[in-house]
Amino acid sequence: MSRTDRLLHLMQGLRSLDPPVTAARLARELDVTERTIYRDIATLRGLGAVIDGAAGFGYTVTEDASLPPLAFDDEELEALVLGLREVEAVADPHLAAAATAALSKLRGRLPERQAHRLQHAVLTAHRFAPPPQATVDLRSLRKAAWDEMEIRIAYRDKNACATTRQVRPLQIVFFQDSHCLLAWCCLRRDFRAFRLDRIAELDVTGPSFRPHRTSLLRAHLALLRGDDPAMGETSRTGRGALS
Repeated sequence: MSRTDRLLHLMQGLRSLDPPVTAARLARELDVTERTIYRDIATLRGLGAVIDGAAGFGYTVTEDASLPPLAFDDEELEALVLGLREVEAVADPHLAAAATAALSKLRGRLPERQAHRLQHAVLTAHRFAPPPQATVDLRSLRKAAWDEMEIRIAYRDKNACATTRQVRPLQIVFFQDSHCLLAWCCLRRDFRAFRLDRIAELDVTGPSFRPHRTSLLRAHLALLRGDDPAMGETSRTGRGALS
C-alpha cells in the first residue's frame, strides 16, 4: 500500500470507527505498526486535519472543510449510484429530487474517469410498481423526527378504521411494498409502525421528546429483531407491529 493510500485509509478509519479510536485498533485495520500510525496522524494534522486525542487515549477526527474529500474506489462509487437511483425510484418527490441533485454534485467533484464511470454506471435501480406514495408532507415528518417533536396523525388502519394518534416519530423505513413510520404511540403506550400511505393528516404539535429518540429507536429495532430476552414469542410478533 502506498503512503498516500495508507493516509486515505487511515482517515476513513478515523471517520468510520467508533471514537476515540486507539492507535492499536488503527494499526490492526491497516496492517501497520502503531509507530506508523503515530507518524501518519502527525502528517494528517500537518495537512490540516483536526484530529483530537493522543497516544494511549485514542483519536477522534473533526471534519475540516479545508481538506479534500476522500476518493472513492470503483465499487464504492457503484454502491453510491445504486443507492441514490433507488431513492429516485421509491422516495417522495422532494427526496427523489435531492438524490438527483446529490448525483449531479458528486459527478461534478469526481476526477474525469470516475465521473464518466458514475454517469455510465453498471448498476442502477428501477421499480415498475413502486410502493404507494404518502399523502402528507414527508419533509415535515422527517424534520419532526430530527427535531424530536411529537406529531398528531389522522390514520386509517388495514380495516379502514379511522383514529387520531399522538406519536413520537423515530424512523421512516422503506419496505418492499410500503413505506412505514416507526414511532412510539402515546395512545397505546407502545411501539407501532404506521404505513405512510394510510396517514391522512399530519400536524407537528409537540411537545419535544428530546433526547429520547435514539434510545427509543434502539429499543424498537431490538424488539423487531427479537433481541429483547424479556419478550415472549407473542410479544415479539405482536408489539411494534403494523397499525
